[in-house]
Amino acid sequence: MVADQGEGGRSVKDYIWKRVVEVSTYIARTRSTVREAAKVFGVSKSTVHKDVTERLPKIDSQLAAKVQQVLETNKAERHLRGGEATRLKYLQEQKAQPERRASSEPPVGA
Repeated sequence: MVADQGEGGRSVKDYIWKRVVEVSTYIARTRSTVREAAKVFGVSKSTVHKDVTERLPKIDSQLAAKVQQVLETNKAERHLRGGEATRLKYLQEQKAQPERRASSEPPVGA
């Protein structure tokens, strides 16, 4: 069936299976987030999430358990990462502010 053929003559299921294993192994090895893995593999966050939560358990239950543990850890820590990103944003804005004020204020004694 032509519709089932993907790139290089492989079936689409083979291509998806390979991606699921590669993405999952990457997440387990690097402890990366779904967003980071999606960026590395050039797919959407939704695709990575579906790969590791729905497809992976059918392919490799042991790897699925490892990845699930990483996802749970990342979920528990995400509020910390978000808070850190906000803190850094405001620190950068504060550093830039004195430079702006200094250039817009008239010279002392003028």
